[in-house]
Amino acid sequence: MTPRIIDLQTKNLLGLSQQMSLVDNRTFELWKNFRARSKEVSKRLSDDFISLQEYPKDYFKEFSPVKKYVKWACVEVENFDSIPEGLNRLVLEGGLYAVFNYQGTSKNAQAFFQYIYGEWIPNSDYNLDDRPHFEVLGAKYKNDDPNSEEEVWIPIKEK
Repeated sequence: MTPRIIDLQTKNLLGLSQQMSLVDNRTFELWKNFRARSKEVSKRLSDDFISLQEYPKDYFKEFSPVKKYVKWACVEVENFDSIPEGLNRLVLEGGLYAVFNYQGTSKNAQAFFQYIYGEWIPNSDYNLDDRPHFEVLGAKYKNDDPNSEEEVWIPIKEK
């Protein structure tokens, strides 16, 4: 499984965020709330949705399923001229990302992510960078469908 290495440009994102952990996972609730509001967002740059995680600096050094992080359900917008009440803005800074294609359900994702963090990164020319991780949920994304496809963007920097 070889990723594409992409130098991402800065993106303007608009959506909802919530603090959670893997043990106290509130992803379903977050996305349910955002999907109901996403039609209010104007000047979207695509029909894609973005699921983004902001992890604390030490999150991956001593992994624990109870550690808190901030999860976003969002879309990319042209600018922040018109922000519907209750939605938040996030500027995703650019930089290098390893982009992996994932097919399957979230139930099968654990081995996929273990490969990325446990094998690919340690054996690559890159280290994990301290920037948001995200998934692009495009036209081939189908929640809880084994044929669902998405892009997984992992922030990296050269060793």
